[in-house]
Amino acid sequence: MTRRLASALLALLAPGAALAHHPLGGAPMETFAHGLLSGIGHPILGFDHLAFLLALGAAAAITGRALAPLAFLGAMAAAAALRLDPPFGEGLVALSLLALGLGLVSGRGLGGGAALGLFALAGLAHGAAFGAAVTGVEGEAAAPVLAGYLIGLVATGGALAGLAALAARRLAPAALRLPGAALAGIGGFLLLEAAEGALLSALA
Repeated sequence: MTRRLASALLALLAPGAALAHHPLGGAPMETFAHGLLSGIGHPILGFDHLAFLLALGAAAAITGRALAPLAFLGAMAAAAALRLDPPFGEGLVALSLLALGLGLVSGRGLGGGAALGLFALAGLAHGAAFGAAVTGVEGEAAAPVLAGYLIGLVATGGALAGLAALAARRLAPAALRLPGAALAGIGGFLLLEAAEGALLSALA
């Protein structure tokens, strides 16, 4: 079971899995249905977000932090709705993967307040990345598109975390160390990539 989880996380690094983050193929979002489809697709097509959500659900199940996914989803929806645009946004997403992966490797649980706070911060980072998808939506379509998008995001994120929690609920914390190492590797790789991109942009 542990090896399967690790293999699944590592498989997400395959070029074929790094699909475009937009399920509409870049077409403009103009209706509630467009927003809903985009919100459903983004957490799945973005392998970094998918990996985090699966690991989040598994970690919550084995550590008893059932509210952690809710803190993440709430902060994610708020950041996407407000269309936050923090500096080094992709780097913050990568950092969240690295931190969660290292936490799983250590096998140490966090206190309730600390867990909620850290996952809320991670939710803000991921939500800001999701919010970029609807930045260009304007006019009369903005409200229904955004509503559909947020519903799709939260529903899909909750479903992914919930499925991972169900799969991991019979595992001991030590069973997630290998998948945690894979997640930390993904996060470290993406963090270096984001830092390189930021450095090149600064020098350009």
